[in-house]
Amino acid sequence: MEKDWSHLLEKMPLRLAPSMAKDHPNLPVVKEEGCYYYGVDGKQYLDFTSGIATTNVGHRHPKVVQAIKDGADSLAHGPSGVIIYESILKLADQLAEILPGDLDTFFFGNSGTEAIEGAIKLAKHATKRPYVVSFIGCFHGRSMGALSVTTSKSKYRKFLNPSGSYQIPYANVSECPEGMDEEIFVVDRLEKDFKRLFNHQVTPEEVAAVIVEPVLGEGGYVVPPKAWLKKIREICDQHDILLIFDEVQTGFGRTGNWFAAHTFDVTPDIMAIAKGIANGIPLSATVASNELMKQWPLGSHGTTFGGNPIACSAALAVLEIIKEEKLLENTKEVGAYAVEKLHELKKKHPVIGDIRSIGLMIGIEIINPSTKEPNGDGLFKILDIALEKGVLFYFCGNNSEVIRMIPPLTVTKGQIDDGLNILDEALTEYEQSIGYELFETKGIGF
Repeated sequence: MEKDWSHLLEKMPLRLAPSMAKDHPNLPVVKEEGCYYYGVDGKQYLDFTSGIATTNVGHRHPKVVQAIKDGADSLAHGPSGVIIYESILKLADQLAEILPGDLDTFFFGNSGTEAIEGAIKLAKHATKRPYVVSFIGCFHGRSMGALSVTTSKSKYRKFLNPSGSYQIPYANVSECPEGMDEEIFVVDRLEKDFKRLFNHQVTPEEVAAVIVEPVLGEGGYVVPPKAWLKKIREICDQHDILLIFDEVQTGFGRTGNWFAAHTFDVTPDIMAIAKGIANGIPLSATVASNELMKQWPLGSHGTTFGGNPIACSAALAVLEIIKEEKLLENTKEVGAYAVEKLHELKKKHPVIGDIRSIGLMIGIEIINPSTKEPNGDGLFKILDIALEKGVLFYFCGNNSEVIRMIPPLTVTKGQIDDGLNILDEALTEYEQSIGYELFETKGIGF
């Protein structure tokens, strides 16, 4: 098998588009299980990526696998509307029970980008307004509609000229003057940014929706103060603007609650959900109240594969597992444990800047210890060392300067210890390679 893999890997640049084949680290694997990948090289890798926040209940959870097999015994495909089937109706019913407020009606798709496209189309159709406001640093997808509100990296928009949106800054507590309350600072700045936008670029009467990631994802895992999101809700209500939450990455337990909307106690008008919904099987949904969704009539949107019956069966299993295995509670407890250990690591390693976290959505900023500037080059060297030692991390941030630590919600404290011990070693090796002395030489007690 390894010989065959080598031959295939050699042909990869010829067969896969660079935009698909050039991500990091392109680890060749043959199997996944729980919190682990198993490589072609015969090594076991502890996975702190969850397929980029997707396999929330762990890779190949037995109940999800069984649900997929059972679903395939009945239906492999079912274009909803042409036919209808139990799994999609049952999933919609169960999702309505866990979503906040009156978000109880669904348009199912296949990916987060599709859910965002649906959310934008629904908002414009219902309000008859042409524009959307988003926040600098947010990632909402790379299709043209979603790209119009994506600003995590300028390269995603290069040469494409997406239009129909305006951007204002995301909450940034790091800019708060010393001695000033952070919530007061970011809320005051938000109000000023909206006032400037409405006075100089677009009137509120032209804005269909404001779209926001309740926690900044690819932009660097920035967690805003609750008051900031509440103020966005207030401004939207004041101008009859719909509020869209992009919960593609924060949903299904990642923040320690079913959704970040629960964590921050802010209910949007429209929500986009995906990733963890079916644990790796393509599925997503645009969600709104029945009253709002009824304004989006037949023919205004459509799908061939959305709400696939097997994917819906997998999603039903995910909901059951999260409840039965108390994964929301585990996320809060183990997430807090991981952050505590990371703060101990920060005392030891001068290349660690901010540690940002909510639940098991953890960002570890890597900086140049001399200049304190973001250090994406250093980050990739650290990730490569950690991978060689058996732990897979991912990255985020405008300069790829933040280690994205997003293990499955099933992760144990022991696995956190294993992974952070290796991160400790990787940081030490990197710091030594650049000739930077550590502040401490003692272990951190794992």
